[in-house]
Amino acid sequence: MSASTSSGSLPARPRFWLALWRCAIAVALATSAAGCASLPSNTGRTASTAFAAPQQTALGRLVQERRARESARHQSGFHLLDSVDAAFTSRLALIAAAQRSLDLQYYAIHADASTETLLQALREAARRGVRIRILLDDFNTVGDDAQVLRLAFEPNVHIRLFNPLTGSRSSLVGRLFTSLHDFGRIQKRMHNKLFIADNAIGITGGRNLGDSYFGSGDKSNFVDLDVLAAGAIVRDMSASFDRYWNDELAYPVQSLLSAQDLERLRERAPDGGAPGGGAPPTPVVPVAAAPAPSLTGSILPGLTATQVVTAAPQPMDLARVRLVWAPAVLLVDEPGKIGPDDDEVDAGETVIDGLLQLTQQARQDILIVSPYFVPGAAMMDLFGQLRAKGIRIRVLTNSLASNDAPAAHAGYARYRERLLQQGVELYEMRASQEGKFAGLGSTPGLGSGGGGSKSGVSRASLHSKAVILDQRLAVIGSMNLDLRSQRKNSEVALLIRSRILSSEAARQVDAMLAQGAYRVRLEAGRLAWEAPSGASFQGARREPDASLRLRLLVRLIAPFAPDEML
Repeated sequence: MSASTSSGSLPARPRFWLALWRCAIAVALATSAAGCASLPSNTGRTASTAFAAPQQTALGRLVQERRARESARHQSGFHLLDSVDAAFTSRLALIAAAQRSLDLQYYAIHADASTETLLQALREAARRGVRIRILLDDFNTVGDDAQVLRLAFEPNVHIRLFNPLTGSRSSLVGRLFTSLHDFGRIQKRMHNKLFIADNAIGITGGRNLGDSYFGSGDKSNFVDLDVLAAGAIVRDMSASFDRYWNDELAYPVQSLLSAQDLERLRERAPDGGAPGGGAPPTPVVPVAAAPAPSLTGSILPGLTATQVVTAAPQPMDLARVRLVWAPAVLLVDEPGKIGPDDDEVDAGETVIDGLLQLTQQARQDILIVSPYFVPGAAMMDLFGQLRAKGIRIRVLTNSLASNDAPAAHAGYARYRERLLQQGVELYEMRASQEGKFAGLGSTPGLGSGGGGSKSGVSRASLHSKAVILDQRLAVIGSMNLDLRSQRKNSEVALLIRSRILSSEAARQVDAMLAQGAYRVRLEAGRLAWEAPSGASFQGARREPDASLRLRLLVRLIAPFAPDEML
C-alpha cells in the first residue's frame, strides 16, 4: 500500500457461480490446453503523467481562490456526493470545466444512457484540446459493454485496459476459459475508482459508471457514496493514476483490438448491438449539459434518443459547492498487487491492512459500511480485541435479498452469529426502499442509489464503502471489508480527518439504519431481523424478502465459496 499524505464479476465481486470454478480448475486445465491464448507483447507504450501545473487552469485557480477566501488552514477541501444528482452533475461539471486533462480510472463502465451522456461530453472535451486518459479494468469489456472502447479511436482520447484477458469479447465465459492457464492473475482485478480534472479536482468512492449507479437502472440500482476532493490531495490521486497508467499491465486498446473488431462484435449481437436489446440506432439528441455540443451521433451504438438522458441536469456549480478543508491521506494499493499468486504483496501493505490498523485508534465508536462483508479470522480477532476495550462496532451490509452476489452473502453468513456474540451490531439493508430513491435526485439515506428505476422496480443494493471512527475520521473509497479487497483486488480510499465531514457521513448512515435496514439479533440462539421503530415493514425470523430458492442456493454454494474468493 502507498499512503500519500498531503499537507493540509472473476470480477471484483464474483458472480455466485464463478465461486464454483475453483473446484473445477484441475479438470478444466487438463482439457483447455488447446484453447489457451496469450496476450500480445505490451511494448511501445508511451509513458505519460498528470498535468503538472494545475494552478494554470480555471479549476486550479478556483481551488486557490476558494481556499484564500475561506481562510482555510488546510490545503485540501472535500464535499460528500450523497445523491445520484450530485454524483452525476459533479462529473459533468469536471468534464465541462477541464482545460488540460481528464483522467478516469474504473473497474467497470457500462454501455447505457448515462454513460453515453458522459462519453459525449468527454468527446467534446477532447475536441477542444483536453487530453483524455481512461484506465479500465478489462474484466467487463465484453458484449455491449465493449462498445465503450469506441471512444479510444477518437482524437486526443487514450484508453488502456488493465490486466486484460484473452479470447473473444463476445463471451465472458469464453474469455475465462481461454485464460484459465493464467488463473492466478486473472482473478485479481483493478477495483480503483478515480475521476480527475486538470490535476485540481477529483472524485473517488465506490461508484462505477452506468445507469444502475446513477439511479436509473432497469431492474435495480446501487446505493453509493463518493467524495469530491480539491487541492493538494488531488496531486496524490493523480500520482496513483500515473503509476497504474504506466504499469506493464496497462495495455493500450489498440494493441488488443481495432475499431473494426468492435464493429464486427456489434454486428454479431442478436439485437444489432442495442444495449439491453430494443430498437435499432437512431440519432441521439445532444445532451443539454454538454458544453457547446456539435455532435455527430452516438458513441454507443443502438441507443435511441429516448434512451439517452436528453434533459440532463446542468453541471454542478463548483464555485458554490461547500468544501470542508481538512488534512487527508490517500490510501492506495500498488499496481504490483495485481499479478500471479506467487507475487502476493506482503501482509500489512494493502489498503485494507492500513484501514484495520487505523481502527485500533478508535476510542468509542466504529461505523462500517461494506456491501460485501466477509471478515475472515484475523479481522474477527481484531473485532474481539476492540470489543474487549468497550468500543462500539456497527456494521451496515447487504441483506440476502439486496445482495447482488449470493456467494458473498454465503461467506458473510458464516460469521454472522459469531459477530453478534462478540457484541458487534449488524444491520442489513432492505432490498425494497419503497420509493425513497428517486432516480437522478436526492436520497434521504446513505449516499445515492436506486429504487426509481425506469421499469418502476424499487430494488436497491448497497454499494457504498466507508469506515467512520469516533465521528472524527472518515475513510471513503472503493474497498470492501473482505479478503478479496484485502488480498486480490487493488483499491483506493481517502482518509479524511474532519469532525464535520465524518459527522455528515455518519448522519447519512444513521438515516439508512433508521429507515431502510433490519437490525440482526440473536434471540434464543436463533437469528432474528428487527425492523426499525415505526417502519412500514415487518421484522422476520429468516432471511427477509428472500425467496426459498435463493435461501437454498446460498446454502448449496456455501461449502464451495472460500473466503478469499468472495
